[in-house]
Amino acid sequence: MLAAAFMFGILDGLIKLMGPSFRIWDIAFYRWGIGLVLIVIIFGWQGRLLKTQNLKLMITRSISGCLAFLSLTAAIRNIPLSTAMVLFFSFPAFAALFSRLIFGERISKREIFCICAALGGVAVILDFKLAGNLFGYIMGLSAGVFAGLTVNLIKRLREKDGPVAIYFYFCMLGALVSFPAYIANPRIPASGLDWLMAGGIAVSSVLAQLLMNQGFRYCRSWEGGIFLTGEMVFTAILGIVFLGELVSRRFWVGGLLILASTVLLNIFKAKIKLSYRA
Repeated sequence: MLAAAFMFGILDGLIKLMGPSFRIWDIAFYRWGIGLVLIVIIFGWQGRLLKTQNLKLMITRSISGCLAFLSLTAAIRNIPLSTAMVLFFSFPAFAALFSRLIFGERISKREIFCICAALGGVAVILDFKLAGNLFGYIMGLSAGVFAGLTVNLIKRLREKDGPVAIYFYFCMLGALVSFPAYIANPRIPASGLDWLMAGGIAVSSVLAQLLMNQGFRYCRSWEGGIFLTGEMVFTAILGIVFLGELVSRRFWVGGLLILASTVLLNIFKAKIKLSYRA
């Protein structure tokens, strides 16, 4: 899950480096379209990409993932980026809620503390501010809700389906959704560097999604959500190292909160396992 968060951080950095001429639909199509081609080339020989034990749930997961991405995009365009990201990274809390409703999982007070600490760390790093219109806030919160639902659906799918099939359906639906808007006014990379970044977006997205899908086989949905908040720390580190961004006090405080929450969560899980063995 931490490896997935790191790859999502690389994806964020590449999206930031793409020129302003590239629309969100262009980036979305590169992510899903090229990702779909890569999955077919690498894994298509197995002949199992379309095989799933629960087609309805697979389609529902793909739809919720696309809605999360589109909702976040709408939020970014209507409210400050930092506020939109904080609202989006509320998804571990919604993942915990859905895990209770879908799986009937119990969440202890200590685990709730870990969730709050991780969300607090994200808010500190991004300097949460109230500005913009109500629609943007609704979209930002909706992105968190859909993302929380998505990780629970992935968790359920991983009981019988592999990580490649889950991502294949997601890319296929995402490519179908983004293609009409992309083809209406396409932005084609004009230089080798643009093509390299477009390919990097697809490759990092594929690796991040496959790692995340695989990770949900070993942890609960909301636990995976907490680990994925590390994306903000990795993104900030990449910005510091490669873009020369200044290190702020908020980064250290927020990063430590996120790190502490993941460490405590693992300690609590280890104690629970030891008590079971005893």
